[in-house]
Amino acid sequence: MIIKNLLVYGEDYRFHPGELCFDGDRLCDCSGRDDAVIDGEGAYAIPGLTDIHFHGCAGHDFCEGTLEAIEIIAGYEASQGVTQICPATLTLPEDVLSRVCTAAAEYTSKYDAADAAYGSALCGINMEGPFVSKAKKGAQNEAYIRRADAALFRRLQKLSGNLIKLVDLAPEEEGAMEFIDSVKDSVIISIAHTTADYDTAMEAFKRGASHVTHLYNAMPPFTHRSPGVIGAAFDTPDCHVELICDGVHINPAVVRATFKLFGEERIIMISDSLMAAGMPDGEYALGGQEVKVAGHLATLKDGTLAGSVTSLMGCVRSAVDMGIPLEAAIRCAAVNPARRIGIFKDYGSLSEGKKANFVLLNRDLSVKAVFINGRQIRN
Repeated sequence: MIIKNLLVYGEDYRFHPGELCFDGDRLCDCSGRDDAVIDGEGAYAIPGLTDIHFHGCAGHDFCEGTLEAIEIIAGYEASQGVTQICPATLTLPEDVLSRVCTAAAEYTSKYDAADAAYGSALCGINMEGPFVSKAKKGAQNEAYIRRADAALFRRLQKLSGNLIKLVDLAPEEEGAMEFIDSVKDSVIISIAHTTADYDTAMEAFKRGASHVTHLYNAMPPFTHRSPGVIGAAFDTPDCHVELICDGVHINPAVVRATFKLFGEERIIMISDSLMAAGMPDGEYALGGQEVKVAGHLATLKDGTLAGSVTSLMGCVRSAVDMGIPLEAAIRCAAVNPARRIGIFKDYGSLSEGKKANFVLLNRDLSVKAVFINGRQIRN
């Protein structure tokens, strides 16, 4: 099939007039082909987005640890133009995390075997917790916070079928540096939910950490005498930082400043969405804790922010409203995350030979159509 009359997002991170062609589940060269032709009506064609940090949507949480929950989550994310997902766990007991990892491995096996077309591809797990700081736990459940444990990580990684792509930790906590030394060659280590100062964060980066979870949130502020984790991340060129651009977690001026500080090549846009994404206002849950949702705001009983209710595509639109160029926002939500978790061979750009996972956007950035494995999904 050929879709003509498009503005196609290119390898140079810019849009160009063009067309897309795909044969089966892969993108291919359009030249010399006589396939069925669809008029794209001038839509933007972008790679399907990859969310490497979110907890749930459509009334379900990844940590339910069931195939049904994952299937519903994957279906909703696909409808929003997020065609690859790497959902996050929470600070929970080992038996619950084991169930989640086992379900993810089983789902991935079934997805591959069935060549599923209508749900996002589960490409990884972000292990957020339990190795975090009680002082900066945010919406994590303090009852299950524990010392960084390489043996626990390896048990969960085995159950997941090596799906865990990122593991989060507070580097100032006892055993954290030794944990980094032990697992740095097998997983991306992200600084998260931390009270670490600049020197401690720099030591973690020198040992092998290379990522920061939801920059600015659940960490000390960036000030002129105490630059903290944020300053250390800036001083570490190979460090990537996550950014929640939902209009709630970070002021638009700070979002704009962060793009100047880190550059679009180092920022990974995330949604950090909860099960309430795509649902009406009301009472929901996160890791056994009650969450109240009103409009775009999700909070625990004590007022602590508890994630977002915005999809990653919604965050792209919000970032553009904040003044971030569309091309840069797409790079941070589609290209960078795919590169970061090691799936760029198949996803993250519209190059020949890659999976035909792409999105057509109207000029107002609403979703016009989503294709997964070369088949248009039914919203």
